[in-house]
Amino acid sequence: FLIYNFLSLNYEYLGGEPAILDELNGKPARYSYWTLTCCLKNKSYSLPYFRFCKQATLQFCIIKPVMAILSVILYSLGVYHDGNLSPTEAYLYITVVYNVSVTLALYGLLLFYMATRELLKPYHPVLKFIIIKSLLLFYFWQGVLLAVLEKSDVIKTSHSISAGVIASGYQDFLLCIEIFFLAVALYFAFPFSVYKEEYQDEFSPAFRLRTVTTNLGETINPKDIFTDAVHNFSPSYQNYVQYRNESGRSNKSTDSMKDQRNQNSDTVKLLGSDDDR
Repeated sequence: FLIYNFLSLNYEYLGGEPAILDELNGKPARYSYWTLTCCLKNKSYSLPYFRFCKQATLQFCIIKPVMAILSVILYSLGVYHDGNLSPTEAYLYITVVYNVSVTLALYGLLLFYMATRELLKPYHPVLKFIIIKSLLLFYFWQGVLLAVLEKSDVIKTSHSISAGVIASGYQDFLLCIEIFFLAVALYFAFPFSVYKEEYQDEFSPAFRLRTVTTNLGETINPKDIFTDAVHNFSPSYQNYVQYRNESGRSNKSTDSMKDQRNQNSDTVKLLGSDDDR
């Protein structure tokens, strides 16, 4: 869900889907042979372009849990063993599906960045993404490398401890080291001062605790993913923009882009895109 959440964060930075379309709709699309976007030559940004970006990241949120459940089922049937790259084992095929899905999600994120690069420049999105994604990439490819080393007998059974357990131990040990450096990097990539409000001292400790627990609940609540999936995959909403009616106090510490926005509310409206006008 990291890629989807990061894309949603960038949407919020820019004021949501309507604000992005207001800014970029009809403007010439950037294209490059290196990013396989040569088909965008002589075309302009529109709702379908950004809709694909959302769909590409959302499909990974669907595929990954399905693959996890399937792995458990296949493991119980004895045809899935972590790190076993044999063609007769399911691990190889699940890994291929997983990589295709995550590649598509990253590609959708890349397309979004290509379109909004200038708008996102004040928020340093590349630095943020590299830091939060690096650990997951390292963890995954370390697992693949350790599986290959185990398969090639570089990692061997020792003192009645299986090679698989030893490989997992290496993986956990490396993770403990990497997480420390990630924590330091996150401190600089996501400074808390950006979200600090001038009236924060007015709130009591009890209010702050309630705010923290509420935000935590919203963070782990998958409702926004289901809502986005419906609005981005359902044919009924293909030509509509999801619009959030916003009201509340503005944050004085934000820049001019943020000053045009207010705080989120629960009201959601659907406005016709330019295709319907």
